[in-house]
Amino acid sequence: MCNGNSRSIPLVRTILLIILIGLNLRPSMAAIGPLVEAIRYDVSLSFTQLSLLTTLPVLAMGLGCFVSALLAKRIGFNSVITLALASIALSDALHWFGFGYTGLWAAALGAGIGIAFIQAALPAVIKQAAGEKTPMVMGFYIASIMGGAALASAITPVVSDYIGWQSALALWGLLALAGLVCWVMRRRVLPAPSQNNSVSIAFSAMARQPRFWSLAIFFGLGTAGYTCLLAWIPPTFINLGWSQTQAGLALSWLTAIEVMAGLTFPILAQQMKDRRPVLLLVLLLSVAGFLLLGLMPKTMAWLATALLGLGIGGLFPLSLIITMDHSDDPVLAGQLAAWVQGIGYIIASLAPIAAGLIKDLLGGFEQAWLMLGVVFIGLIVMSLRFDQSKAPQQLHFS
Repeated sequence: MCNGNSRSIPLVRTILLIILIGLNLRPSMAAIGPLVEAIRYDVSLSFTQLSLLTTLPVLAMGLGCFVSALLAKRIGFNSVITLALASIALSDALHWFGFGYTGLWAAALGAGIGIAFIQAALPAVIKQAAGEKTPMVMGFYIASIMGGAALASAITPVVSDYIGWQSALALWGLLALAGLVCWVMRRRVLPAPSQNNSVSIAFSAMARQPRFWSLAIFFGLGTAGYTCLLAWIPPTFINLGWSQTQAGLALSWLTAIEVMAGLTFPILAQQMKDRRPVLLLVLLLSVAGFLLLGLMPKTMAWLATALLGLGIGGLFPLSLIITMDHSDDPVLAGQLAAWVQGIGYIIASLAPIAAGLIKDLLGGFEQAWLMLGVVFIGLIVMSLRFDQSKAPQQLHFS
């Protein structure tokens, strides 16, 4: 529930700060895809090696969620988010020094750790500030994440034509720096929840509960689809003869639709007592998009990416919302969301490298998209278990 201080702060200021932070959580990865050919020309890499530029930050995002939980107990949510924004800014700035593949992977890891810290800590802060309006505010948060990806994929290839791909990647550090300054100067906007009055639970106790693993696997497989799209949509279309700017615009189109879906579906879910119909809808849209992308990529490119934007864009926030439905306590809900994301991102980190291997071995990405379509059919079956009215009874925090 909201405390007295957070009620006195206009919600719009809270949302604006969340949006600024969220915009920083994907450019480090989304900017890579449209520049694949330029990077391969300067730094001789296979598609499997290039996939590490997505796999490494996603893996770091998973492992970092567990580290973030420990740090939050020691130094608080405020300091964790401050460190995270600084890590993203410094990692992006590494590209200016042109350290080749070592610099690329170091920047990917550093940004991934910063992203992990924010994604693990911010949901608890949002639930503390927003209370019953958490689904709506989470929608703005997730939409801003996807908006950052859209901006990066559209702007970076254009800017790189003038200043080179290293400088184009490094420029996104300025956005992280702006986020850091605004976070440090925020005063009473987004007060962090106190952990003193909340129940805490060890990960080992949570890991013994089947519902936790259902949530983590559901989030992980859904995010696998998102990370593959982020990494391989531009190369998919470049492989079909598109220019890197056109391919970057295709990813921007997809992520722009994700932004709209990320705002719309959580608000729709907030109005419903049972979130499963909305979950089912976004999963069906995703399955249709993956099948079209795998079977008819040339003729159905724009329709497939639109369907995937709607599906993945809605699924990402809903996966976190159904996780946080399991506790009314902001700290416990945030702790659960951090662990679910931790396991989920570790699962999702395998998907881009698997798709890269398929490309190197078979010459195309079509088989990878079809496999993801089958995976999402499995998620439809899993989603039937997530009854919101029974969620608090499915996990035991004491």
